[in-house]
Amino acid sequence: MLIKEFRVTLPLTVEEYQVAQLYSVAEVSKNETGGGEGIEVLKNEPFENFPLLGGKYSSGQYTYKIYHLASKVPTMIRLLAPKGSLEIHEEAWNAYPYCRTVITNPGYMKENFVICIESLHIGDTGEQDNVHELTGEKLKIREVVHVDIANDPIAAADYRESEDPTKFKSIKTGRGPLIGPDWRRKVDPVMTCYKLVTCEFKWFGLQTRIENFIQKSERRLFTTFHRQVFCWIDKWHGLTMEDIRALEDKTKDELDKQRQQGEVCGMKGDDD
Repeated sequence: MLIKEFRVTLPLTVEEYQVAQLYSVAEVSKNETGGGEGIEVLKNEPFENFPLLGGKYSSGQYTYKIYHLASKVPTMIRLLAPKGSLEIHEEAWNAYPYCRTVITNPGYMKENFVICIESLHIGDTGEQDNVHELTGEKLKIREVVHVDIANDPIAAADYRESEDPTKFKSIKTGRGPLIGPDWRRKVDPVMTCYKLVTCEFKWFGLQTRIENFIQKSERRLFTTFHRQVFCWIDKWHGLTMEDIRALEDKTKDELDKQRQQGEVCGMKGDDD
């Protein structure tokens, strides 16, 4: 088991991020779907009476997605895994400002592969020590990683000048560009996504390598995604939750069509 807590600070309010994140997930889903691969949305519906974070949160929006992603996993897994086994199932309980996402591979790895991502969104600069209320061994082995969307290096394949926070200035809000190593202490508003990633991959001889790969991939995704969240602010700022639900319905239909045609899209697997 490997546990990392990624802290991503953004020049947004917690309320703004709720809309920003859902808008950006819909847009990224379209960019990652095509040629028989991509994201299939099976459920997107309200839930109640599902206790999260010690019962502090218990209602919100439930989603169930399947990721068809043969080209997005490491080559060694593609070689070892049977055809058709590279489907990842994602269940998410979004009780904003808290969300729990559980990722599994029920068709092949079953209980031997689980990624749990627990996110709590707070209006601060990312300095709180244990917002996920970990105890015992989990707290001991947790590693804290601060993700800086302006200064952290990103892969050349992920770079877009229009999604560079050091060059972007919002027309609607006047926010940006994010300059210098301590920009997060100077911006107003400010909030942090505390994202606790727990991964288990029980495959003899590969466990450590794959768990490290998963955590590296999550950091890459969080960095690239949150650069987009900020640099797309003029696209989502002012949208309501009603607008978002309508966008999600439209996106589901588009994904179903895109997955059946065209070429494989989006981020490819990184074998390092």
